[in-house]
Amino acid sequence: MDLMSLLPPIYDNNVTMQELQGILSADINAQAEKFGEVINECFVNTASSLLSRYENIYALQVDVSKSDELRRERIRAKIRGTGTVTKQMLIDTASAYSNGEVEVIEDTANYSFIIKFVGTKGTPPNMTGLTLTINEIKPAHLSYVFEFIYYTHAQISTMTHAQLHSYTNNQIMEGEIS
Repeated sequence: MDLMSLLPPIYDNNVTMQELQGILSADINAQAEKFGEVINECFVNTASSLLSRYENIYALQVDVSKSDELRRERIRAKIRGTGTVTKQMLIDTASAYSNGEVEVIEDTANYSFIIKFVGTKGTPPNMTGLTLTINEIKPAHLSYVFEFIYYTHAQISTMTHAQLHSYTNNQIMEGEIS
């Protein structure tokens, strides 16, 4: 913020006032930046230096070797996963990790459920974190499996070998082809 712009034009040529307002402007801008950093730490989506505090609050193991975004993802999933475990809670938790649509298919006869990723192709990037979170929130007597969607041979059969040559198998299966 430039404080000189807030003063009447009579001060435009006053060197003393320009220096004073320059010093004050620098101080105000520095304080505003620090205030913004403090506000960012109040929310999981923007926190960085206080992520370990959030992890402790939600009884998650602190792992500073992981990226901030993966740590935030795990905290958000834990926040969504508190309370009685429901089908919707499992959907919300898995969606937080996959950034896509998820279905949960219950198999009560076999005491299990399937977490099916239907909104994105391939495997979500933080499956380790998702598995940990699901194990923390699900009832102990239930088992589960993950189901993923990939491109099939029939879906890519219209492309030639030359077109597919520049892609890896994972890129093809997970839909990273154009």
